[in-house]
Amino acid sequence: MTDTLVDLLLSLLLVAGAAFALLGSWALARLDDFAKRLHGPSKATTLGVGCVLLASTLALAWQGRGGGAELLVLAFLFVTAPVSAWVLVEVARGGSAGRR
Repeated sequence: MTDTLVDLLLSLLLVAGAAFALLGSWALARLDDFAKRLHGPSKATTLGVGCVLLASTLALAWQGRGGGAELLVLAFLFVTAPVSAWVLVEVARGGSAGRR
């Protein structure tokens, strides 16, 4: 019974991750402004990759093989993705992030 519940949870996380990645790709293709085109994929794909990494972490933890590396990648992703998107927008509009 518990194996089925874990498989269901992992499947839901993977489907949610794929849906977020698809939504981010659609936003990149359909939105017109640079800031909008950057905002959609950066937020949606961060959540998509986060769901996939969380599913991987849970699968490895359930098998008793750890999963710490995936958590480190997840933490790094959630810290760097918004910062890099902000820097790109600042540079594109001529803000202070592009100046020294």
